Amino acid sequence: MMRRPSLHTRVGLVFTGLAASLLLVLAALWSHGARNATHEEVEAASRVAEQWLRATVGEMRQLPPDVLPERVLGVVKPLGRIRANELEVIAADGRLLYRSPAPTYKAGRQVPGWFAGLLTPEFEAHRVALGELQLVLYPDASRSVIDAWDDLQRMAAWAVLLLVGLFLISRYALDRALRPLAQVMHALERTGSGRFDTRLPVFATPELGRLSRAFNGMADRLNAAVNDNVRLETEQEVAEQMQGRLQQERQLIARELHDELAQCITAVRALAGAIVQRSSDQPGLKLPAESIVAVTGEMQQGVRNILQRLRPASAAGLEAGLERLLVAWRMQHENIELRATIELEHARLSDAVAQTLIRIVQEGLTNIARHAAASQVELRLGEVAGQIRLSLSDNGRGCDGRRSPQAGCGFGLAGMAERIAELGGVLTMARPAAGGFCLQVCLPHHEIMEEAS
Repeated sequence: MMRRPSLHTRVGLVFTGLAASLLLVLAALWSHGARNATHEEVEAASRVAEQWLRATVGEMRQLPPDVLPERVLGVVKPLGRIRANELEVIAADGRLLYRSPAPTYKAGRQVPGWFAGLLTPEFEAHRVALGELQLVLYPDASRSVIDAWDDLQRMAAWAVLLLVGLFLISRYALDRALRPLAQVMHALERTGSGRFDTRLPVFATPELGRLSRAFNGMADRLNAAVNDNVRLETEQEVAEQMQGRLQQERQLIARELHDELAQCITAVRALAGAIVQRSSDQPGLKLPAESIVAVTGEMQQGVRNILQRLRPASAAGLEAGLERLLVAWRMQHENIELRATIELEHARLSDAVAQTLIRIVQEGLTNIARHAAASQVELRLGEVAGQIRLSLSDNGRGCDGRRSPQAGCGFGLAGMAERIAELGGVLTMARPAAGGFCLQVCLPHHEIMEEAS
């Protein structure tokens, strides 16, 4: 494959082509002037030659007809060509008595036919009558055309040298003027490879100086955006780790309460119930046993309440987790208005559903902060027709729904879809007509646990 010329070469060729076009216009003007000059020169020479010929042969008009041809030929033959004219002597019967010899100036030289046709004017023959003889002068511009051709060749050689010099000088000047572009390309390559600390010097050329300032500003904003993303990812990872550790501790405590304390209380209550059944005739033993049964029942209800708080399967637990998340997000992004509507009073959710909803909201808000450039965000979560519906929309620049190419983006849209699909739900993404982006989640009825009576 043929290699494309460099920018310096192409610009140099453009300048050279423009100069060549100007030279061609000048050459056309020169050819027109040369044709007119040739016509005037040859025509003037023909008029002078005609006048001289009339004066020379005028005194022969009185000679006898039989002597006249010999005397005329004796005069014109020594003359040869009369300036730029060819001379012919024609007898009364049309015989050619004499024709002047070929020109000796630049003898044997010819010019290309196209050039001769371009510069050779049209002339009329000049006739001088002498008795029965005809002396005819034919203007001949061939020598003048040859001179013009020689001049054109010399000018063309100088023009070629001029164009070559112009090309070399313009290419050298462009190479010096655009040399900073190599630094710009190197800086772009470093930035593209992840070196966001790359900066350009402020060049002396105004245009390149604006380019370097724009690049440095872009690099500063990019570096700040990367730092913000790293901070958001770190905060998200820390929050997730803390939430995971907290959930593990709560589950461990719940298991200990259920396996140890609850079982012991159940055993005590069972023993007290057995005593009540066997001591109907012993009031002194039956009454304390009934008190133990009542107290252990209250203790079982207290343990059950504690277990429910440690295992947040209710909508209230989900709302509390979302509220903490939204409060933290609002503090970090005060320039973005966040409106939230959460209505789950009549539903109890499994741990998997509750955690998934929290993760989706967390990831969606993180994506908005990173990519959307939004000023308003709206969150809606509620139960519609026995299904959990989640909607998270913004008025930002929108999104095509594909996985982000940035490293460490965490859950991501694809991860959301996978998690929701495992629960039998559906994730949809839409671009409202008014702009922005909308994330919608629908979880089926079988993931909702009706509240125990």
